Amino acid sequence: QVQLAESGGGLVQAGGSLRLSCVASGSIFRIISMGWYRQAPGKERELVASINSGGGRNYADSVKGRCTLSRDNAKNSVYLEMNSLKAEDTATYYCNGRIYVDPRNWGDYWGVGTQVVVSS
Repeated sequence: QVQLAESGGGLVQAGGSLRLSCVASGSIFRIISMGWYRQAPGKERELVASINSGGGRNYADSVKGRCTLSRDNAKNSVYLEMNSLKAEDTATYYCNGRIYVDPRNWGDYWGVGTQVVVSS
């Protein structure tokens, strides 16, 4: 019903920057929120940043001041600008969308993930 397509991961040196993009498509009635989570090997998936329909943003403490989440409502897209990257930012990054597919039914949808590797 809903697909999330991520792009922008890759290998970067510590201190560098990356921009992740996510586009939602399919049966979208209304987007409640979109954001990014990450999962490092051996660790649980954690929130990186999210934005709700009102424009409110939530950032993990570990990325505050280094990451900026933006959105393009017309394109059903969100973008995560990551700066001053650290080795501990290495993880698979997953786009998440909490989306109504009709006036009554909503679900949590996930992309397949994009790898970010920060070399120190």
